[in-house]
Amino acid sequence: MSTNEHSTVPSAPDGFGADLGGLVRAGNPIVTDTYTSDPAVLVHEGTAYLYTGHDEAPPGVEDYVMRDWLCFSSTDLLTWRPHGPLLHVGRFAWARDGAKAPAVVERDGKFFWYAAVNHGTIDGGAIGVAVADSPTGPFRDALGAALVTNDLPFDTGDDHTIDPSAIVHDGQAHLFWGKERCFSARLDDSMTALAGPITEIDLPGFKEGAHVHERDGWFYLSYGFGYPQRVAYARSRSLDGPWTFEGLVNEVPGNCATNRPAIVEFAGEWYFFYHNGVLPGGGSHRRSVCVDRLGYDEDARMNRVRMTTEGLQAGVLAASPR
Repeated sequence: MSTNEHSTVPSAPDGFGADLGGLVRAGNPIVTDTYTSDPAVLVHEGTAYLYTGHDEAPPGVEDYVMRDWLCFSSTDLLTWRPHGPLLHVGRFAWARDGAKAPAVVERDGKFFWYAAVNHGTIDGGAIGVAVADSPTGPFRDALGAALVTNDLPFDTGDDHTIDPSAIVHDGQAHLFWGKERCFSARLDDSMTALAGPITEIDLPGFKEGAHVHERDGWFYLSYGFGYPQRVAYARSRSLDGPWTFEGLVNEVPGNCATNRPAIVEFAGEWYFFYHNGVLPGGGSHRRSVCVDRLGYDEDARMNRVRMTTEGLQAGVLAASPR
């Protein structure tokens, strides 16, 4: 989620997308041997696929350096298998750099990866879409052009086109995105074109990082609130709104000014993915993805998330012999 990217992005390297092998045993952060950011989670056939940004800023560089996106999978949310970088900015020939926040959704047996990048010829950000027949790819550019550019729905001179979130409900897909201002539009059945007008959603303190999920007939639109960012959310009975602001769901994550949620149901329980900057050398430009449990009250409002270092292993550790 950066509008500044000063590195030159090469074409995707040979062998790109190869499985790195090995397993990651999760506390928080989930991954400790590289920096990960901007989580997106897809649950498919009993497996959770975690797609992340990849912060590569070297020590002393306080800027976003992001060239590709990583993927990890798990059948229990405790042990994660790395699949390597499944998508690279170089896969989008029209893009310049800036592998910002992703979103991945399945429809009719195909997997659509919405990726925020910096456009090569149009000023500002853009959202592309890649497609694959498997959640681990290979992914290819579905359009050969951007799906959304920064001059839509109108050119304000500001860069609003980052951080997509996609959802399919009752056969209709919606895309949400934005920075400083939040936008949404319906997607057509191909998932590669907008099917209706772009609308702006008025959300208090909206900064970036929109994420939408559904539970028991309620739609929840969570987002980075203010700066440094906490996560707030609004609710609606319809993906077309109106949206009612409900307040905060978590606080500023450790040593990190940005906050991008991913909320998912897995095996009947709800989980809140986010990033912080707590690894050695970490910070706002070298982030790390974490996960903690999420609860709801009797009125279906989200409870505040308690961020932990133990993560989902807390119950396992409590039950272990001393």
